[in-house]
Amino acid sequence: MISIGGGRLSADDLFDILFNSRPVVLDPVTVEKVATNHQFLKNFANEKLIYGINTGFGPMAQYKVSESNRTQLQYNLIRSHASGGGKLIEPFLVRSVMIARLNSLMQAYSGVHPDLVSLLKDMINAEVYPCIYEHGGVGASGDLVQLAHLGLALIGEGYVTHKGERKPTKEVFQQLGLKPLEVHIREGLAILNGTSAMTGIGMVNILQAKRLLCWSVVLSAMTNEIVEAFDDHFSYELNAVKPHRGQNRVAAMLRDLLAGSRMIHDRADHLYNPENIQREVFEDKVQEYYSLRCVTQILGPIFDTIAGAETVVTDELNSVNDNPVVDHANNNIFHGGNFHGDYVSLEMDKLKTAMTRLSMLSERQLNYLLNDKLNQILPPFVNLGVLGFNFGMQGMQFTATSTVAENQTLSFPMYVHSIPNNNDNQDIVSMGCNAALLTKKVIDNSFEVLAIQMMTVLQAIDYLNAADKLSTNTRTIYANMRELFPRFVEDQPKYEDLRRVADRLAGTHPEGVTFKL
Repeated sequence: MISIGGGRLSADDLFDILFNSRPVVLDPVTVEKVATNHQFLKNFANEKLIYGINTGFGPMAQYKVSESNRTQLQYNLIRSHASGGGKLIEPFLVRSVMIARLNSLMQAYSGVHPDLVSLLKDMINAEVYPCIYEHGGVGASGDLVQLAHLGLALIGEGYVTHKGERKPTKEVFQQLGLKPLEVHIREGLAILNGTSAMTGIGMVNILQAKRLLCWSVVLSAMTNEIVEAFDDHFSYELNAVKPHRGQNRVAAMLRDLLAGSRMIHDRADHLYNPENIQREVFEDKVQEYYSLRCVTQILGPIFDTIAGAETVVTDELNSVNDNPVVDHANNNIFHGGNFHGDYVSLEMDKLKTAMTRLSMLSERQLNYLLNDKLNQILPPFVNLGVLGFNFGMQGMQFTATSTVAENQTLSFPMYVHSIPNNNDNQDIVSMGCNAALLTKKVIDNSFEVLAIQMMTVLQAIDYLNAADKLSTNTRTIYANMRELFPRFVEDQPKYEDLRRVADRLAGTHPEGVTFKL
C-alpha cells in the first residue's frame, strides 16, 4: 500500500497507484494532525471574521454570513460551482486528481474534518470516480469548477463512474456502504480551493511523457539501424563535450539499445580507408540527415524538460495549495494565493511544446523511410506489394502529418492567455487545467504518430530482411511488436492496427529502456 501523509508523495508512488493499482492508506499520525488542525480552526474562528467561514467568496467576501447559515454556505459553494461543460475527464485522470487533492489535504493546513480525507481514500480504493468535466477551470482560485464536481460526489450528489458505468453517486454510495460527507466548517472551500485538478492531470502527463520519450529513443535507434547509420553521433565522446544532462542520457540510451547491432556502421571501417579516399563520389553518406544524427541534441532538451516538469509539479503535488492556510502550529490563519496555478500551467506549456517537438522528429524520420528518393534503400511508402497497385503505408502518412500539424496548433501557450473574470477579482489567472488537458491531447496525439512510425519501421525491417542483424534489444522489441502488428503486403484498413499499436506504446515501457534522472 502507498501511505498518504507523513512523507513526500513521489511520481513513482503515483505511478504505482495509477498503473499498478496499489491501494492507498492514510498515515495515522497525520490524520491526528488533520483532526488537530480542524479543531484549531473551529476554536480560532469564534468571534473573528474569517474568509470563507463567515463571509461570502471572492468578490462577495464583503458580505457577512450569519452563523446559522455557515454550514449551508459550504454546500452552496459546491453546488453553485458544479458547472462544468465539455467532455467528461477520463476516470483514470480523475483518480489522479483525487490523489492530488487527498495529499494536499493531508498536509494538515486546510482545516478539514478527518471524515473528508477518510472518504476520499475510500472512494479512491473502491474506484469510485466523480464525473468531472473538462471545461470550467481558470486555475487561479484553484480548479474551482473541476473540484466542485469532486465535492458534489463527496456530499453524495451528482454522478460517478464505477466499474466503467456512469451512475448516480447516491446509488453507488449505498451499494458500497459509503457515507456522504457532512460539512463541519470549511470542507466545501477546502475541496474547491486548490490546484489538484491541474496537478493530478499534469502528473499523469509527466509519467506518459517519460514513456513517450523512451519510445522515441527506441524508434530513433531502429530507424538508424534501418539506414545503417554511423555510430559516432551517439558516442560518449561526441556527446560528453556538450554537458547537457538530457543529451548525454539520450546518447547513453541509444548506446545501450544498439549494443551488438550489425546494422550500425563504424565510421573508421567504412570511410577511413584508402579505397574511399580515392573516389570522387562516395557511395556511403558521409553524414546522415539531421533527424537521424541529431537525435541526442533534439531529444536531450525534451528529456530535460520532462525532468524539470517532474520536479516542479511534484512540489505542487506535495503543497498546501488552498486559501486561507490554517496554521495551528503558529496559531494563526494566513490569507493569500497558494491556489494560483502558475507553476503547473507554465510547466504544462513547456511539456506540451516538447511533446510537439518529439512528434515532429517522429514525422521527419517517418518521411525519410517513406520517401524512396531520400533513403534510396526502400520502395516508395515501404510498399511490400506491387508498386502502383498496392500502397503500403501511404495512407498512414496522411494521418501522421495531420496529427503533428494539430499538435503544432495546440502548442500555443495557455500560460499567457489570462482572461480576467469573477468581477475582476481574478484579474490574472493561470488557465492551468486547460494547459494540462491540452498537453494530454498532444501526448495522446504523439503516441499515434509514433505508432505509425513503428508500423513503418517493422515493414522496413522485413523488406530488408534485417531482423537477425538488429541489436538484441531492438530485435526483442521488433518481435513483440510484430506479434501485435503482423507483416502485411495486400492493402487492408489500418485504423484498428493503429489503435492497437498506439495503445501498446501508451500502456507499456519499451523493453530495456528506462527514463533515468
